[in-house]
Amino acid sequence: MGTVESLAKARPSPARTRMLDVALAAILSKGFDATTIEEIVAGAEVTRSGFFYHFRDKNQLARALLERYVEEDDRILDDVFRRGHELSDDPLQALLISLRLFAELFGDIPNGHPGCMVATICYQERLFDAEVRTLNREATLGWRRRFLGELEGVARRYPPRDAADLSDLADMISTAVEGGIVMAKATGDPALLPRQILLLRSYFKLLFTPA
Repeated sequence: MGTVESLAKARPSPARTRMLDVALAAILSKGFDATTIEEIVAGAEVTRSGFFYHFRDKNQLARALLERYVEEDDRILDDVFRRGHELSDDPLQALLISLRLFAELFGDIPNGHPGCMVATICYQERLFDAEVRTLNREATLGWRRRFLGELEGVARRYPPRDAADLSDLADMISTAVEGGIVMAKATGDPALLPRQILLLRSYFKLLFTPA
C-alpha cells in the first residue's frame, strides 16, 4: 500500500466520518435498507458525488461501518484486558477484573453499544454480500482468538473443574455480549447487558477457582 493511501486510511476525511456517523444513527433508528443515500448526504452536508467518492455503493458503506466497529471494539478490548493484567499478575484474577471492567464499560453507555447494534443490522441485511460475510467471520474469529488466549492462560494455572472446551468458552463471551445487546435493545433495558457479562464472570470464577 502506498504512503498516500496509507495516510488516507489512517486519517479518514471529516466528510467520510460525518457520513458514517449519520448512517449509524439512521440505521439504528430504522434499519440499513430503509436508510437512503439521500438522507446520509443531507445529514452529512455533502453532495451525492461526495458520497460516491468515498463509497462505491451502499454495500461498501456497510463494510466501512463494520470495519469501524471492529477497530473500535479491538481498541476497547485491548484497553480492558491490558488494565486487567496491570491490576493483577494472576491470570484468573486478571480475567475476572477485565470482565468486570467490560461490564462497567457497557453500563456507562446509556443506550447499549451502538457499534455492535449497527454491525448486527448491517450483517443481517447484507447477508448476500460476500465481503460483509467475510468481515463478520474474521471479526468473530479474531474475538475467539483473543478470548481463547486469556482462557488458556487461566487454564494452565487453574484447570477447569468441569469438562469444558476452551474455544467454546471463548465463543461464550462473544455470545453473551452479542446476545445481551440484542436482548437489551428488545427489552429497552440497557442494564441487561452488563448483568449478563457479570453472570458469565461468576461462571468463570466458579469454573476455574480450585475446590
